[in-house]
Amino acid sequence: MAISLNHTIVPARDKRASAGFLAGILGLPVGEQVGPFIPVRVGELTTLDFADVDFATRGVSEISPHHYAFAVGETEFDEIFGRIMDAGLDFYAEPHEPKRHGEINTWRGGRAVYFDDPNGHIMEVLTVTSS
Repeated sequence: MAISLNHTIVPARDKRASAGFLAGILGLPVGEQVGPFIPVRVGELTTLDFADVDFATRGVSEISPHHYAFAVGETEFDEIFGRIMDAGLDFYAEPHEPKRHGEINTWRGGRAVYFDDPNGHIMEVLTVTSS
């Protein structure tokens, strides 16, 4: 059997709001709560399971930012980028300095854009993967 990622836990200050934020930007539905998790399905087999920070980090009150990258087609990129713009989100071309705020990245032969979620996680949407 091939190995694939089934789910990962995303620590959040407000799991429902955070799941709704990402789902709204990506144009995906928010799943029904399962135990302490609010899932957002991001592929055929994978969910991001949002959990309140006290559960996800086992008592640690600070959220350490994570990076989540989503490979999409050109049409989906345009739709997602439109929602980023409509939401008035700060977006940038690089996850490191200089971030190049207000720009998208085109150096891999496709397009990529980064934005932060309400918890400080770095979200990336890209049309060409680097692997």
